[in-house]
Amino acid sequence: MRAAAIGLIALAALLAPAATASVDPVPPPIFAKTVEELKGVNFVSACAFSHRLNDDPILYPGLPGASHDHTFVGNRTTNAFSTYKSLRAGGTSCKRADDTAAYWMPTLFVDGKPVRPRGATVYYRRKTLKPVRPFPAGFRAIAGMAHATMPQAKRVTFWNCGANGGVPASSEVPTCPDTMANGLRLHVNFGSCWDGVSLDSPDHMSHLAYPKAGVCPSAHRYPVPAITVIFRYPSAGGPGVALASGGTYSGHADFVNAWHQPTLRRLVADCLNQLRHCAQGD
Repeated sequence: MRAAAIGLIALAALLAPAATASVDPVPPPIFAKTVEELKGVNFVSACAFSHRLNDDPILYPGLPGASHDHTFVGNRTTNAFSTYKSLRAGGTSCKRADDTAAYWMPTLFVDGKPVRPRGATVYYRRKTLKPVRPFPAGFRAIAGMAHATMPQAKRVTFWNCGANGGVPASSEVPTCPDTMANGLRLHVNFGSCWDGVSLDSPDHMSHLAYPKAGVCPSAHRYPVPAITVIFRYPSAGGPGVALASGGTYSGHADFVNAWHQPTLRRLVADCLNQLRHCAQGD
């Protein structure tokens, strides 16, 4: 009887799942050898228009109405009083329910009237040979110069008419051939090399830098996702277009990381660090 009991215990041990094994369920991150391997490595948030306000919780916290007019997507509660805690409690206009980050751009005007975008596409790409880490909770940044009166570098911001619009990226506002299929679009790209310390910086930019040939500069040696915010407008562009920040060269975008952090970590690990393209719902 005792021998039978011992046999049953041994059999149960063999059949039991290896829950005690020290196995990391996350695949090890992949180092890329060339920047060509990084093409198409991304995950995407598709976000609807949320609201417009003359608020900017990064530049003018606690001062409603102090900013030029902004168009907000993502977090539906973003205003001058927003904090990480308040944003985490807010809903989102993005298809990904866990993307409660705040994104905003200067409002587009055509012939003096504000234009509501059809929506925004927010790409999280990998631009570095080394694997990236997720943004820390509460991270904030601005990309682009709100007071620019001359063309900015195209690696930062540009206009076009969409991927199939037949109009190359340009610092000048194009006239798009087909407003319904390929209306005017404004792109803003954030740096993807972080100093590893600062959730923000005095100018809201210098804690990030842009990589060169897939490598981060020594002062910003920690790779993070490369965010691109693209606003899509029901406008053909051309004459009469202006941004609320002034002219057409002042394209810029703001970002506050209020993602559900475990989801952001998963997307970075499973998509960017496995050199995969993930669809909008993955």
